[in-house]
This record gives sequence, structure tokens and C-alpha cells, in this order.
Amino acid sequence: MSMQNKPQIVEAVMFFNERGGICKEMLFPEFEALLDGVVGMPEFADQQMRVAFVMINPRLMIRAAVFFYLDFDEKGAPDKGWNIPLQHLAERAGRGPDLGAGPIRLACRSQCPVSWHQMHLWDPSLAPGKNDLVLLRDAAKRNKLGLLVEEESVQALAPERLQMASDDKWYAPDPSKEGATRGAEKMDHEHRLKTAQLIKQQRLRISSLSQQHEEELAKYKLANEERNNSLQAQMRGLQQALRQQEELNANLKTQLVERAASLQASREEMTQQLRQLEQHGRSESDVLRMQFENEMQAKIASAVVEYKEQVVLRDVELAYRNEQEAQSQQEIARLKRECDELASQSGEQILERLSRLGVVFVVYHPGAGHLTIPLQDIASYQDNSMAYAAAKCFVSEEQYRHWLAHFQQPTCEASLTSGGRCAIPIDRVDTPSRFILGESNCCARHKASSRLRTVG
Repeated sequence: MSMQNKPQIVEAVMFFNERGGICKEMLFPEFEALLDGVVGMPEFADQQMRVAFVMINPRLMIRAAVFFYLDFDEKGAPDKGWNIPLQHLAERAGRGPDLGAGPIRLACRSQCPVSWHQMHLWDPSLAPGKNDLVLLRDAAKRNKLGLLVEEESVQALAPERLQMASDDKWYAPDPSKEGATRGAEKMDHEHRLKTAQLIKQQRLRISSLSQQHEEELAKYKLANEERNNSLQAQMRGLQQALRQQEELNANLKTQLVERAASLQASREEMTQQLRQLEQHGRSESDVLRMQFENEMQAKIASAVVEYKEQVVLRDVELAYRNEQEAQSQQEIARLKRECDELASQSGEQILERLSRLGVVFVVYHPGAGHLTIPLQDIASYQDNSMAYAAAKCFVSEEQYRHWLAHFQQPTCEASLTSGGRCAIPIDRVDTPSRFILGESNCCARHKASSRLRTVG
């Protein structure tokens, strides 16, 4: 088979706008020119764009997709430090939904084959009417990029893409029972694959919704904390002002007492002077006494009026401060109630609600396969998923960890005299319960030497 007969996969890049549509399409070489600074994108200036790298076959069907972020500066040039290996991620990505040509390879935030690139990826929306994968599929079908299309292949696969053809149209008529059995087995296998695709798509959507809920809850908590801190600072300011007013009132009362004492002393002094003047004459003493009484009454009346006005003003201010403090306390109580209501809507209630709707939580662990986790086991699984998988395999956690290291890299782990490892490939033990430390993870030579040492 020559190279010209092989179908060619085309790599392209598509940009999403804020409204959820595709606003820009380009081939991957054009995208590389954009990254190298040959061209710019002024319409994307000072924005963080959601971008998808797709691989399209000659029938205009998507075979792989990588969803990533790309930042542009104020001049419309992309981030110079951007270095995500899109082709590598697309090749190592896990299975995703079927967009017409079988399950695609999908790399996104919740399904990233390289963990340190996860923060630079985003999850596509799978909601009905806002499905980003459907947008990519339709954009590829519109073929604005001008890709070469294999017309015959498209016509030959049109009934299969529609998935509505009956069995007698999918397979050549075979009167023998063996042909009918093979057709039924193939149909059953395809239905199983489609069911698995649907389950994986729903699991991806649940993960995306959970992450959105956590982000919204964190925003509400942060806003509540900031509002609470502001109210606390305002209340502390009011309390400080109240203390200052109380101190000022105490000082005024002290001054009033001192002023009254001073007036009393002055009165006693004037009384003594009056007694001295009585010796000089009755008429003169009467005049002085009258003047003295008038002056004292005027001074006392003036002082009493002045201090009463000050006390009334301070009482009004204290009442206003008390009213503001009561309002602040009510606002704080209301915010605390809102915070408790937000905190009560935790992830556990969401999981319980999903469980009542019939959602099943399934995880995969090597050696244990796909495990269905009951709702009551979710907490224990989150605490120690490795111990949970080991218990399902009927082995200890330590043995399961040793077996998992052997399963991922089946080489001899015996130590050599030079200080290194033997590292000779050995047969993989597929079942954790059959794994024996020191036997299953050693080659035949080191097994024999370990037996000799044991006998000696």
C-alpha cells in the first residue's frame, strides 16, 4: 500500500468567543506562525482565549481534540512562554465521545495525560444546546479551511454515520447461521462501545459541573468573608467612637463637678466678705448682698444651661451610635445565616442528590477493574483510594502498591553488587493476589540465588 493511498489527517486550531461560538479557524502551520510572531491577532488583544486543537480526517470528521487556553497581550501577540505540546497530548489522550468516526481522543482539564499541563486546559461544555464538541464537529463539516475530502469514503460510510441502517443493509446477506452470529456479535460490541462512550461523557460532565460548583462556592465564601470583615471593621470603629464619647462625657461631668465646687468656694468667699462688710454698715451690706446674689444666680444659670445642652447633645449621639450598632449586629447575623446556608449546600448533598437520581460512581483501578462505589463508601474512598482498591482485590495496601509498581514496569527489582538494579524484563503478574514479593518481581536467576541464600 503506497503512501498516497493512506488517508491524511489534517491538524487545525479553532478559537471560541465569549458567547460560546467558534470565531476563528486556522490550520496548524498558521497557528505556529502566530506563535512565532510572524502574524498577530489584534482582535484578541489583552484577552485569554479558549482554543481547541483538532485532528480532522479526509471525511471531515474529528479524531482528536485538545482544549487549552492562550493569552494575548495588549498588541494581540500570543504569550511567548506558551509551550503546550498539543500533538503529544492528542496522541496520549483518553477516549472521548463519538463524533461520527468512532471515539475521539480527548484532552481537557478533567482528562489530561500530562498532569503539569492540566492548569492550562479547560473542560468543554456538554450541555444540550451548548455542546462545544458539537460546535467543533459542525465547524469541521462546514470545511471553511478548504480541506480535501474523500467523496467515496463519505458516501460509503454515510449509513453507518447515521446509525439508522438495519442489519440487512450493514452486512452482506449470509444464509448461514455463522454469518448471522457474527453480525449479532458485532452489533452487540458496537452497542457496548456506544454505552461506554455515553457513560464516559456523563462522567466528564459531572466532573465539570462539580468543579464549577466548587469555584462558585469559593467565590461566595470569599465575598461573604470580605463583607463580614468590612462590617467587623465598621463595628469596631463605632465602638471606638462610642468609647471616646463616653470618655468625653465623663470629662464633662468631672468639669461640671469641679466648676460647681469652684462656685461653692467662691460663694463661701463672698459670704465671708459680706460678713466683714456688715461691720461697716447695714446699707452697704444689703447692696453687696444683692449684687452678689444676682451675679451668682446669673453665673450658675448660665453654666447649668451650657452643660445641659452639652449633655443633651451627647445623649443624642449615644442613641444614634447604639442604633447603628444594633443594625450592624442584625446585618452580621443575616450574613452568618447566608454563610451557613451556602455551607450546607456541600458536595455531599450534591452526591446524595445524584445518587437518588440513579447516577452510579465508577472508578478504574489496575487489578480491580471498574469499581462501582456506593454513596456510603465515597468518604472512605476519598481518604485512601489505594487502600479501597486493595481491599477489593483481597490483598493488603502494601502488597497492592508493590504489585502496582511491578504491573506498571515488569522488570527485575533485585539489587546488584554494583549498587544498581537488575532491571531485566520479566513476565507480568496480572492479579494482585498472585503477586509474591521477592518472587514475582525477580528474574529466574535472582529467584534461584535468593533460594540458595535461604538454604545456606
